[in-house]
Order: sequence, then structure tokens, then C-alpha cells
Amino acid sequence: MIAKSQLARLGLFDAKVPRYTSYPTAPHFSNDVGPELFGDWISGIKPGSAISLYVHVPFCRRLCWFCACRTQGTQTDNPVIAYVDTLKAELDLLAARLPEGVTLSRLHWGGGTPTLLNPDLMRDLAKRILEIVPLGPGAEFSVEIDPNEIDDARLDALAEAGMNRASIGVQDFDEEIQKTIGRIQGYDVTRKAAEMIRARGIASLNADILYGLPHQTKARMTESVQKLLSLNPDRVALYGYAHVPWMAKRQQLIPSDALPTPEQRLDLFDTARRLFMWDNYAEIGIDHFATQDDGLTHALKAGRLKRNFQGYTDDQAEVLIGVGASSISKFPQGYAQNAPATGAHTAAIREGRFSTSRGHLFKEQDVLRARLIEALMCDFRIDSAEILRDHEVTRAELVGMYEKANREFDGLLSINDEGLFIPPEARPLTRMIARSFDAYDLSKAGHSSAI
Repeated sequence: MIAKSQLARLGLFDAKVPRYTSYPTAPHFSNDVGPELFGDWISGIKPGSAISLYVHVPFCRRLCWFCACRTQGTQTDNPVIAYVDTLKAELDLLAARLPEGVTLSRLHWGGGTPTLLNPDLMRDLAKRILEIVPLGPGAEFSVEIDPNEIDDARLDALAEAGMNRASIGVQDFDEEIQKTIGRIQGYDVTRKAAEMIRARGIASLNADILYGLPHQTKARMTESVQKLLSLNPDRVALYGYAHVPWMAKRQQLIPSDALPTPEQRLDLFDTARRLFMWDNYAEIGIDHFATQDDGLTHALKAGRLKRNFQGYTDDQAEVLIGVGASSISKFPQGYAQNAPATGAHTAAIREGRFSTSRGHLFKEQDVLRARLIEALMCDFRIDSAEILRDHEVTRAELVGMYEKANREFDGLLSINDEGLFIPPEARPLTRMIARSFDAYDLSKAGHSSAI
């Protein structure tokens, strides 16, 4: 890694940039995409093709203060039962539009807390989904599991439904940090959840852990990562905590003066990164790690690694359909997002229409720039031959884009006939380098810290 002084001069510790799980990013969505166009895009899916499906469950028993996701608290099952009915009605609308023979390459339940559904609701929802779009060969069915909100009955229901990958959120195991971020989840509870998952033959386990939390130190980071490694996760997402209290009001409960500085955030990330690497995990993109036999590692080596709203993926499906309030779908034509508020989403579905409230129709150089940014975020390189083969751009135009980016970063990048490369020592700057290929105005988007 290059010296902190040079990283500082290049703006790493001050910059606010997108995470680039889409391009353009969600703040640039507009009302150009509505229910009718969304329905047309579904009808235009190639018959017999494989798609991905994301199901959003926005409810939680408690609202963690650090979380900036669109969620709502509930202490009873009544709103959850009603919401599952809405999801099934939405799936019926989808079924009426889907061409014949479409299967799932990936099915993911996220939230919120999908595991607050009772076992019968889980079975009912999974049954309806798979009746409409069955799992295809080699498909993955993954669910985000809260160790505080899971038991044998619910895990049995998920396993019976076909779940073969589970994802658990850890954040940090330190008790003081947990109290400060409003997320109490002890190591023993987490370990028990992991053991329960493995006991049902679910071999693939994901975990999330955060750096940049209040009161985090390198010593505390080390201890939390070592505890996480004892659970033998197949994949780990090492996310930077995004402190955006102007967007997520609950984050106002977190003392900003207890947060590490940007320079300290970089040290925390590097501490965790080294531990994963020492344990023989492969480094996947900017913030993921995977075992050597995991699908992400194979995709990285084969040049098939992708990036979407769930982070890094080996899924090759061109279409991702989001079901539920605030869910985002991606098609070759663009993005479509459901109404964010549960009430508005439910009202639309009850009226017999999709709740699509905004999105983005790809235009001009969107697809080209999306691929350039994805290549940098996944592989730290752009393959000129691939870009020239798949997109309408001349070599001179492409090289001009490379050179512009390189000038912004003091010539740190490597450019040759094969393409553009980010050297390992400059990889902390990857999101900022990707921004150089972003044609949209980022000044009002309110993105998170670059590190």
C-alpha cells in the first residue's frame, strides 16, 4: 500500500464516493420507469432463461442503530403475515408476465430480518415462489439469518424449502461496541446459529463484519475477526460502516466522537484483511473474502466475478427481479425500484399493479461505463479487448478515458495495449478511480466515505 501521506493528498480520507453496486447509482434514478415499463421488461425475458430473484422483508424485532437499511420494527406477527400475503400477490403479478420455462439461478431473502417469519410463513412463501419460478441446475437459495431470531423450527423450514446458503450478520463481537451500535449479539449466540445451520447440511455460510464502528481499535478488530474465523465462514463481507445520520435518523444515537478517523478506518480494514489472508482466504474485490473452493474464488480466477446490490456474486443471470417494498430490479434495459414505503407498495399490489415508483432507463454510454466500473471493482483492471468487442467505443476513446483517470491519480495506474490496471498498492483508491469513469454528478448524492 502506498504511503498514507500520498493517499491523503489524493483525497482518500476526505472523499465521499458510491459503493458502485449499480451504475448509475440509485440517487440518479427517476420516475422514467413505472409499472407498465417494468411489466414489459418482465415479458421480454427470454423464454427458458435463468434469472435471479430477491425478496425483501423489511421487518425487524428491534431496530439496530447502525443500520441504514429501509426497515421497520414490529413486536407482533400481524404486519408480517399481511406483508407475506402482499408478497404472494406480487408474485402472482410476476407469474402472469413471466415467459415460459424461466428458472432461478439465485434466490435471496434479505431484509430487515427474514427469519422473523414463522415456519409456516416460510414454507408458504417458498412454495409460492418455487411454483412460479423453480430453482434451476446449480441454483443457490440464500437467506439472511439473525442469530438472535432463529430456532430449530425455522431452520428446518428453510432447509426443507431448499436453502443451501445462509448469511449471518456479525458486525463486531465486542460488547461495548455492540451496546454503542444497538446490536447485542454475543459470540456464543452466533456460534450456536452457525452450528445449527451446518447441522442441517447447509454447507455454505456467509458472514458480514464491519470496520469503522465507534470504539473500534486494531486490537478489538483482531479479536472479533479471530472469533469470526473460528466459525469457518465460506465468504466474508468486510464492509465499512457508513455513518449517515442525516439519512438514517437512528444513527443519531451513535456518538460521532467515538468513531475512528478515516486514517484509523484504513488501519482497521488492513488489520482484518491481513487476518483473512493469513487464514488462506482469497481476496475478492475491495471488501470480500472467500475460501479457495468457494464459488466467488472460482469466478474471480475465471474472470466471471460480478457485482450487484448484494455485493460480489458469481451469478451470471442478466436479470435480477426484486420483490417487496423498496426492492430494486435490474434488466438489460435498466433498473426499476418498488415503492420504498410498505404502505404504498401494499396499496399498489392490492390494486393489481406493480408498485414500481422509479428507476433508470439505460442511455448513451451507461452500459459501457457500468462495465468499466464493474471491471475495476471486481478485477482491478479493464480488459480493452473485451470492451472493444462488446461496446461501441473506439480504442482512441477508451485510451482517452484511461489517461484521464491516470492523470487524476498522479500516474499511479498502469496503461498498456491490454488495458488499464490498478496496482495492488493503489487498491484503497479503487472506488475513487471508478468514480473517474462515472459521467453523473455526484455532488448531491450523499455517498459514504471512500475508505
